[in-house]
Amino acid sequence: MSQSTIKAPSTLDTLLPIIAIITLLSLTVYLFGDESSLGANQVALLLCTGLTACIGLKNGYRWTDIEEGIRNGISHSLGAILILLAVGAMIGTWILSGTVPTMVYWGLQILSPQWFYPASCLLCAVIALSIGSSWTTAGTLGIGLMGISVGMGLSPEITAGAIISGAYFGDKLSPLSETTNMAAGVAQSELFSHIRYMLWTTLPSFILALVAFSVLGFSQSTDVPTVSMTLPFADIEQFFTINWLLMIPLVILLTMAKLKVPPFPAIFISAILGGVFAVIFQPQLVIQLAGVPDELPSVLAYIKGIWIALFNGYNAQTGIDALDTLLSKGGMSSMVLTIWLIISAMAFGGVLEKVKILDSLFAMLVRGPKGTSPLIIKGLFTCLGLNIITGDQYIAIVLPGRMYQAEFKRRNLAPVTLSRMLEDAGTITSPLIPWNTCGAYMAATLGVATLSYLPFVLFNLFNLVLAIAFALFHYQVRYVQTSKLDA
Repeated sequence: MSQSTIKAPSTLDTLLPIIAIITLLSLTVYLFGDESSLGANQVALLLCTGLTACIGLKNGYRWTDIEEGIRNGISHSLGAILILLAVGAMIGTWILSGTVPTMVYWGLQILSPQWFYPASCLLCAVIALSIGSSWTTAGTLGIGLMGISVGMGLSPEITAGAIISGAYFGDKLSPLSETTNMAAGVAQSELFSHIRYMLWTTLPSFILALVAFSVLGFSQSTDVPTVSMTLPFADIEQFFTINWLLMIPLVILLTMAKLKVPPFPAIFISAILGGVFAVIFQPQLVIQLAGVPDELPSVLAYIKGIWIALFNGYNAQTGIDALDTLLSKGGMSSMVLTIWLIISAMAFGGVLEKVKILDSLFAMLVRGPKGTSPLIIKGLFTCLGLNIITGDQYIAIVLPGRMYQAEFKRRNLAPVTLSRMLEDAGTITSPLIPWNTCGAYMAATLGVATLSYLPFVLFNLFNLVLAIAFALFHYQVRYVQTSKLDA
């Protein structure tokens, strides 16, 4: 079929998939709550993919075109899928090796319950700032902090919110971060000028988040039974060898991240390293996990135990329910539902882009009030909307950057104004969406549903609100022709 026979989507064509996805996803949350990502969201996304495909066929696209759009959409998520599999494997071997139990053991002795939330946020911010990765921070330090919070009897939802808040603050301001470089590149702004300009919204939001986490920490009940604070020490020591050498896999992973080794090989190498440390420090647990007959050579038994941890995680059998729940995690298989969710979301986003519905939606958004403040606010909500609709933060940064760049230039707005807008909504809101690659990753890695931790991702929420307020009051909006910020 020739290109001339393809029709541009009408207003109804454009709005119908958007209305459908919002309606169906809202219905899944209403009907299934925190369990909506166990399959209900995936079905909703695939139904809307089918609806969008039908619109494309009506407008003259061939089914092969639709399939190409689906393939292109899913291909964008392959990196995230590989990282998820590697993280699942790493969690399994790091628990089996004693790396995670050692982090929990020391954290329970060092960290105060009252200061735990702000300390977690600050620690994750420092690590993410140094390595430029919110995912690696959550997948390493975040896992240990979640275990410590359980040992202290603290809220896993608030802990997850503090971890993500710190991780995204550091990621956003790190010159090593992919999204920071991407936003600056798309907007054609100088990297360090972009980072300095982001401080206007980012730093106050982080300070507010730390204050709020401190209030949450000191407002919790302080009469926690002493037994819950002391038993985890003895319990973990009873079943795992605790040794500072078990921090070596963490140090090596953070070093590889600092050296910009690609995430998938870095994390998978760390997973294998965890298996090696498991044989050295926890040989009896490796044999126990393998469940092998006595006559099987020990070398094969060790290999089988590590193999199980890689694909199916560690299954603790301490006889203590709380400890078993804490330490029975990981494995590539634990990420299957999350990968299903990501594939469904990216298929939907791929079809939307292929049949030009996203282009039509952008054209609608540019129309309307012509002031600078409305333009920036529409840009912020475009980034948020694309995180919701397409499920991918890279799309939520790149497409609005391309779309709004010409209009920002026409109004003499400086490139850093555009790049900060992309980060303030494109990067920051991605972990708040259950079916977004970032939201799905954080939920799977930290073990807390996205909608459960969402109210406590305080930095991200404050940052978005502050960005909207700055745009609304035309505060700290930079223009090309001025050498200073126009208030």
